[in-house]
Amino acid sequence: MPVVPAVEVSNVVFRYGDAVALDGVGFTVRPGEIFGLLGPNGGGKTTLFRILSTLLAPGSGAARIFGWDVTKEALKVRGQIGVVFQNQSLDRRLSVVENLVHQGRLHGLRGAALTRRIDEALDKVRLGERRGERIETLSGGLRRRVELAKSLLHRPRLLLLDEPGTGIDPGMRREFWKHIEDLRSVEGVTVLLTTHLLDEADNCDRLAILDRGKLIGEGAPSALKDEIGDEVVSLVASEPRGLAERLRREFSIEAYVAAGAVRFEHPEGSKWAARIMEEFGPRIESATVSRPSLADVFIRKTGHGFNGGQAV
Repeated sequence: MPVVPAVEVSNVVFRYGDAVALDGVGFTVRPGEIFGLLGPNGGGKTTLFRILSTLLAPGSGAARIFGWDVTKEALKVRGQIGVVFQNQSLDRRLSVVENLVHQGRLHGLRGAALTRRIDEALDKVRLGERRGERIETLSGGLRRRVELAKSLLHRPRLLLLDEPGTGIDPGMRREFWKHIEDLRSVEGVTVLLTTHLLDEADNCDRLAILDRGKLIGEGAPSALKDEIGDEVVSLVASEPRGLAERLRREFSIEAYVAAGAVRFEHPEGSKWAARIMEEFGPRIESATVSRPSLADVFIRKTGHGFNGGQAV
């Protein structure tokens, strides 16, 4: 029998008035994957997250969670998903365990069953010893772990995380990701997350890259970077547009300006960077040569960086 996708998004369109937030987006997530929705603010990630969380209905198209339609079968979907929103949903004045008790009751849990689920969830995120502490006394990273424990009380098959790395330092982010990896490897939980952080996106098994409501790329991070293949050269220059034009005209290099720098890809990028530095000297403030990154993938596919600067 064919495996039912954990998430199936088919040609989803959503508008806020005349503004198109999602424009025919479609992809699938396999059970057991860690799947990322990568893109800048305004790319459509949050709208799609709300649709998958059953908070919004798509204008057209369809979204399914383990085969259930998020609009027509929302109650069944909610039983399968755990959701961690970007904005904190904890009561700061209550303790860790008191927050979990209230969340468990929303899922119909009571008595000994609720106590067991709370113990189980706190054990998964290694917060058992902090159960009696008030939320207001905890660091941002620990609060994120409490949010994660809340989402696990009803043992969901799919975990939805909205910008999980926002607001916590890199060390706490790495620790949080360790918990996510454990949930996938030990519990078999499928994870779908939104992010604008490129290092976080690199941790995903596969990505869907969104920009201005459109799906512009999909695949494993390594495969997306391999599409560029060549070394990436970035030149900070006093007159970037003029430099890009001269490189195109005099050296037949397909250079363009994005995020304020002259960029191009070439199999011998290091050699060309040295030659260009020698040729143009003081006009170039700095030059970097690197292997392709997800930022390079985004720029190549959209013509602009995450800040929206247009390539020319």
